[in-house]
Parts: sequence; C-alpha cells; structure tokens
Amino acid sequence: MDGSGVGFILTLLIIEFIDEFIFGAREAAWPLIRDDLALNYAQIGVLLAVPTVASGLVEPFLGILGDIWKRRVLILGGGVLFALALLLTGISRSYLWLLASFILFIPSSGAFVSLSQASLMDADGARREKNMARWSFAGSFGVVLGPLALGLLLALNFGWRTVFVATAGLTLLVVMLAARLSFENGVEEGVDPPGFAEAARGAIAALRSSEVLRWLVLLQFSDLMLDVLLGYLALYFVDVVGVSVGAASVAVAVWTGVGLVGDFLLIRLLEHVEGLQYLRISAFLELLLFLAFLLIPSFVIKLMILALLGLFNAGWYSILKARLYGTLPGRSGTVLAVYNIFSLGGALLPWALGWTAERVGLQVAMWLLALGPIALLLGLPRAHLPRRGPVCNRMRRGP
Repeated sequence: MDGSGVGFILTLLIIEFIDEFIFGAREAAWPLIRDDLALNYAQIGVLLAVPTVASGLVEPFLGILGDIWKRRVLILGGGVLFALALLLTGISRSYLWLLASFILFIPSSGAFVSLSQASLMDADGARREKNMARWSFAGSFGVVLGPLALGLLLALNFGWRTVFVATAGLTLLVVMLAARLSFENGVEEGVDPPGFAEAARGAIAALRSSEVLRWLVLLQFSDLMLDVLLGYLALYFVDVVGVSVGAASVAVAVWTGVGLVGDFLLIRLLEHVEGLQYLRISAFLELLLFLAFLLIPSFVIKLMILALLGLFNAGWYSILKARLYGTLPGRSGTVLAVYNIFSLGGALLPWALGWTAERVGLQVAMWLLALGPIALLLGLPRAHLPRRGPVCNRMRRGP
C-alpha cells in the first residue's frame, strides 16, 4: 500500500482516534481509578506530571530519528509498546505499576501517534491543512466517544479496566494493518541520511528560524482558547458564574460537542476558503465572543456564546500545525522535535493562569485568555508565506 492512498490516510486517522479515545476514557475514569487504587491527589499529580516531562525529553529524539532512520520501525514498535502500556494500565493493582504504565505510554504514543501525524503531513504537501483538519476531527471524535464507551461498559457491569484492555487489543489490530503500509521519511532515495548529531544541529537551527518561531509561538498562544480554556471551564462556571457542578458539566459537554461539529465542518470549508484567511476572521470573532462571554452574566447566554466559541476556534490547531510542517518540508520528524522542545515553555501558560487566579481571582485571570486571539491577529502573516522556509534544506546541504 502506498503512502498517499485512502487506505494509508484512513489508517493514520484511526491511530489518532485510538489515542484520543483512550485519553477521553481515562479522564472520565479518574474517580474510578482513584478509588480502586486508593490514590491521593499528590499521587494523581505525579501520574499526570512525570509522563509529560518524560515526553518532553524523549519525543524530540524520536522526531529526529523519524527523519534519519527507519520511521516504519519506530511507528510499528511504538504501536506495540502503546498497546502494552494500555494493557499494563488495565491490569495495574498498585500505584507504582500504574505510574510505570503511564511513563511507557507517553513516549510510545510519540513514536506511534506523533510520527503517524508526521507521515500524514508528508503524504500530500499541497493538502496539509485539510489532512490536518481530518486528523483533528478524528481526535475530537475519539475524545467524545471515549467517555461514552466507558459509561456503556459501566452500565453493562464491566469495570474501568475493560476499556484499557480492549483498546490494547484494538491497537494491536491497527498495528498489523499499519504493517502493510510504507512509512517513508524525507531522506531522498540514493542519498545517505545525515547522522544524529547533524540532524540535531538542524533542529536547533530550525528553532532560530523566524518563520518556524512564528508558527510555534502562535500554536502556544492559540492553546489559550483551546485546552487551557477547557481546563478551567468547569471551575469558571462553578466559582465565578456560581452554577452547580452538574451545570458546569453541561458547559463542558457543549464545548466538546460543538468543537467536534466545528472540526467536521472545517474539512469542507478548507476546500473553498484559504486557511490563513479563515484564521484571521475566526480570531477576530473569537475575541469579540470571548469578551462578551466574560461580560454577560446570564448562564444561558454564556452557554450560547460558548457554543459559538467552540465552533469558531475549530481549525486553529490544525491549520497552524500544518503551516509549521510547511516550513520544513521533508523534515516532519524535525518539526515534531522542535514543537515538543518549544512546548516545554508553553506548558507555563496554564500555570501562569493558575498563579494569577490564586492572587487576583479566576474572574480576572480569565481575561488573560484573550491573548490567544490577539496573538493570532497580530502574528498571522498578511500575505502568503512561501511553503519552503529558509532552513528547509539546510540539513541536507551539509557543511
């Protein structure tokens, strides 16, 4: 099977779906996991923090290897370890075993899922934005379906462990399907790939490129109106708006549900509208809507505005990430490396919001999220940038 056909793209989208499916199921299962293993909040904090740090340290190396070594081996091997991590989670009977499974899961996801994304971006350079929109929709669908599947299993008297064990089996089936695919990196046929040290220097050089930095910075700021807002959404409705936890859960459901619809509609929209033009218009609308969201006290009206916010921020991640890939054509693994390195600093944004909320209150701190659309309005180019950045071939030219 070639690297650009429907079967190739569909398999990669299934991989992303599985990754986000188990993420959504795990987030919904935390109360059950906590009670079953008698975890305290400190242990849960470690479970969430340590794997993230491990990811930031390991994934840049995996990304660079994905450009210069056998990407197929990395993806398939990562898939097997991904399934093993899920199985370990499902059979864990202690905190340490659960921690070990989480630590294994993050880098295996980097090899299995992130390098699959990179391969999708390499499949058709002219359709990166649309393929990235498909990727985002597959992930959003997984996030929504994961908690629903967990709820169904619980209703059928199965425990939370079942969803992890079953998904491990499904992952192995997808790995066998992916074994039929050809995962090629950007190394030209007949050309010796660079060594790891040279490739690493190329990644460092990429971090000094103004074009690469533009999209890295915009991706981090755009997350203020994506995952950062989602992380504080329930707390905002309970602590600031003053509604019940159940009502706050409705708000989160509205956000995720409309976001799924937005990701689906974006796939068709990008057939008719240029990505940068859409980003400028949506950033302007998001800024106005978010200010209204903060100022209007009515819970019902806030829900209506929240739905629009979830609709118009669709495509922010996918279009910006596709543009980042476009700056380094043929070096998608290096893109993953620089993105993970830069994201370590971006992880400070939700901490900064929490720090501010602790001192001046969440109601005031939420205004900082408006920096997301403001950054896009100020940072997006006014004219089409060339898809090949100044560092796109630096690694291949050598000294």
